[in-house]
Amino acid sequence: MLLDTYGRIATDLRVSLTDRCNLRCTYCMPEEGLQWLAKPDLLTDDEIVRLIRIAVTDLGVTEVRFTGGEPLLRPGLVGIVERCAALEPRPRMSLTTNGIGLKRTAAALRAAGLDRVNVSLDTLRPEVFKTLTRRDRHHDVLDGMAAARDAGLTPVKVNAVLMPGLNEDEAPDLLAWAMEEGYELRFIEQMPLDAQHGWKRDGMITAGDILESLRTRFTLTPEGDGERGSAPAERWVVDGGPHTVGVIASVTRPFCRACDRTRLTADGQIRTCLFATEETDLRAALRADAPSPASDAAVAELWKKAMWGKKAGSGLDDPSFLQPDRPMSAIGG
Repeated sequence: MLLDTYGRIATDLRVSLTDRCNLRCTYCMPEEGLQWLAKPDLLTDDEIVRLIRIAVTDLGVTEVRFTGGEPLLRPGLVGIVERCAALEPRPRMSLTTNGIGLKRTAAALRAAGLDRVNVSLDTLRPEVFKTLTRRDRHHDVLDGMAAARDAGLTPVKVNAVLMPGLNEDEAPDLLAWAMEEGYELRFIEQMPLDAQHGWKRDGMITAGDILESLRTRFTLTPEGDGERGSAPAERWVVDGGPHTVGVIASVTRPFCRACDRTRLTADGQIRTCLFATEETDLRAALRADAPSPASDAAVAELWKKAMWGKKAGSGLDDPSFLQPDRPMSAIGG
């Protein structure tokens, strides 16, 4: 098992397939984009599948989430999903995407074995979408979400980030729309993972702000006993049900004590936390020449050692917090 010194067990693996993206969201990267990883630095399809196999068969991982960058830009994505779906035990597999390429790939991904998708959509207004993402692709995202729903990649979860002066007033409209379309909406607090390092705590829209806005139109009651366990989202029943809405408050209501995640970057680094400043290199072990490449057992030991050193929390509420060098697009969501 991927156990740490605080008794947490990582069963949820986030796998970044690329750092490239076809949007330029203001809270993620500059308009001109970033210097992408060189192709030789990226894990190959075979290396990705091998590491996922080790995680699933040797280390107790039961959930695999493919991320990016934008994972639909990975040419071998469908094949990777298909090979991972054949593992025993079979992991639950999902994908976090901006949705632009979903219309053409949703059916193939479902046939390959993908279970569901998370799609990022911050606004219902095309002009605001263009301002936020610096691309005029709003209709493509909507079409992609509908294709995912029709293909059976359900529940389709929608991730929305609210930004001051742009879409901060849209929370109730987004929720009404998501319920009408049959999607599950989750708001995410803006996190300090932008490449520009321009994030400011005093300028962000908080979970409290979001809930206050939603309550101007809806009645919200905590789902179940209100305990979210290892789930990042606090969930609320809307107007008595059956619909729910989630709020992921990584900054103001951190959930580190129950974290069950481990992360693999597109270049083969293990990260114990989204906000970690240290990484463990598995790619080097896979590609070692002398005396021979690492065995599965040796790779598993490296992974376990990395997770054993996981810190108690992200440190976001510590005055000495330092933003990771890697932006979100290079870490994987």
